[in-house]
Amino acid sequence: MNPTRKRRLWLVLALVAAAGLATALIALALQRNVAYLYTPHEVLDGSAGREVRDGRATFRLGGMVAAGSFKRAPGSMEAHFTVDDGDARLPVVYTGILPDLFREKQSVIATGRMRGDVFVAEQVLAKHDETYMPKEVADKMGAAHRKHQVQAAPATPAGGRP
Repeated sequence: MNPTRKRRLWLVLALVAAAGLATALIALALQRNVAYLYTPHEVLDGSAGREVRDGRATFRLGGMVAAGSFKRAPGSMEAHFTVDDGDARLPVVYTGILPDLFREKQSVIATGRMRGDVFVAEQVLAKHDETYMPKEVADKMGAAHRKHQVQAAPATPAGGRP
């Protein structure tokens, strides 16, 4: 093989190796930042995984805010409530301002991790319906709505009037 071809071959191999390394680093970075959605039943029965149950992994908890479970001490930003999926209940603690749509017997998605038997939320999202949810979230929330017999909001036509 002549020197010019040999140099080109090494250049091509170096570019392929660099592209492979960059792809691997991007995949690792994305994998660490993924937060999967689990229901209380999946967390408590262990099907979400040992890291989720032990508090080593951050994840999203989805379900319904159980009726009568919301408590906040006067003058405190710490909220306590229970998320229910119809099969299991998981207590949640959140410090901060809750969204306007947050209320009992409504869908909620909280991001955080387990600490003992309590889910410590870093962020709470509340939805009144499944209009702008990913399919995975909408399916799990729809199942929770059916289990709790929550009525769906009536559909409104494009003009905005029922």
